[in-house]
Amino acid sequence: MKPQLTISSLDADRLEALIGAMRADIVAPEDMPPDVVTMHSTVRFEMAGTGEVRSLTLAYPKDMAQLSDGISILSPIGSALLGLSVGATIDWPHPDGQLLQVRLLEVLYQPERAGEYFR
Repeated sequence: MKPQLTISSLDADRLEALIGAMRADIVAPEDMPPDVVTMHSTVRFEMAGTGEVRSLTLAYPKDMAQLSDGISILSPIGSALLGLSVGATIDWPHPDGQLLQVRLLEVLYQPERAGEYFR
């Protein structure tokens, strides 16, 4: 059983402001460009400098146990991937404090592109 969380309305307002500050274009699922990372998308990306290429599925924490290749939206890389387009590069804070550049190579699967809309 997960504990009930309680947050203040001020914290909720601040979190909403952070989301708004991302300056994301919000579109209907059926209008989502096919090369953009959405929740439940499986993506392939490269870590610049190392040449390491990984494929992961962006997921909510509740879905992580069911995925062998899942990355949580609450992780730094997960939150950085959401909304990214193929070819774009982002900085990802590594646990050792260094910034790694991550380049999105491909959206292998996107639910919206497949006509699957999760609620």
